[in-house]
Formats: sequence, C-alpha cells, structure tokens
Amino acid sequence: MASTTPSQATSITTILLASTGVILSASLAYALYFDHKRRSDPDFRKNLKKQQKKISRLNEEASKAAERSQKDKIRRMVEEANEEGFPKDPEEMESYFMQEVARGEGMCSDGSDPVEAALCFYRALKVYPQPRELISIYDKTVPKPILDILAEMIAVDPSISVSGSGAGSEAGSDKVE
Repeated sequence: MASTTPSQATSITTILLASTGVILSASLAYALYFDHKRRSDPDFRKNLKKQQKKISRLNEEASKAAERSQKDKIRRMVEEANEEGFPKDPEEMESYFMQEVARGEGMCSDGSDPVEAALCFYRALKVYPQPRELISIYDKTVPKPILDILAEMIAVDPSISVSGSGAGSEAGSDKVE
C-alpha cells in the first residue's frame, strides 16, 4: 500500500475544497439565473405556470383514479362477503361476531390494509341484531379512516338498514333493520 505524504494530503484537501466551491458557485449561479428568468421573462413564467397546471391536473386525475379503484375494491369485497354468507344460529352468530371484531381491532392496531379491517367490522355488523347501537360503538372506537370505509360498505349494501329502531334480524333473511 502506498502512503500519502503531507504534501499529497494537502493537495487532495485543496482539490476537494476547490471542487466543492465550484459546485456551490455553479448552483448559486443557476439559482440566480433561474430567478432572474422567472422574474423578467413572461414566456418563461407562462411555461412554468403551464407545467404547474399540468402537474396538478395529473395529480388530481391520479387521486380520482385511486378513489375509484378503492370504491370498486370495496364493492367487490362486500359482494364477496355477502356471497360467502353469514351464520344463522345465534350461538354461531355470537362467536362469528366476536371473531370478526377481534380481527378488525387487530388489523387496526398493526396497520394492516384499512379496507380489510373495515371488512371485518362490516361482517360483524351483518350478524349484530341492533346495527345502530353497534355503529355508535364503532364511531367511538374505530379509527376514522376505517370508519369512513365501513360507511362506504354500508352504503353499498342495501340489506343493511341503519334507519329506524334497529329492531333486530329477521329469521329467514340477511336483512338487519
């Protein structure tokens, strides 16, 4: 291995300092040039505004597409859950309810997919005899993003009625009033 002498170390330090100085000076010069162009050239300002509008429009379109995608996912998951069916026996309904609420709470605490967590709470809601009471409990305990997804799930499913007195579930139907 070659060792460096004090004069070589000084020249390396000098080169590094000079390179850093040149890079900083060039960056400052570009920033000053850009600012001058922005302030004095109307065409340059127009182009900047056009680029900014284009970027904001693309971001808006991407967010709308993501929202549509999530709504489609929610609709599919609700349909799949309804196709799977729900228990009819009161004892099975109680254990199913407890299992789904526990799964939903676990998913909320470990940061899992919020749609999956909301689906667990939705399934529990489907077998609960008084959905209005359960929704008020969810409102106090479930994080807002998951609660919002759950509200979309309830809106998608016409068999859940949260209006009225919440009388209970009918024997031969999935409908909960």
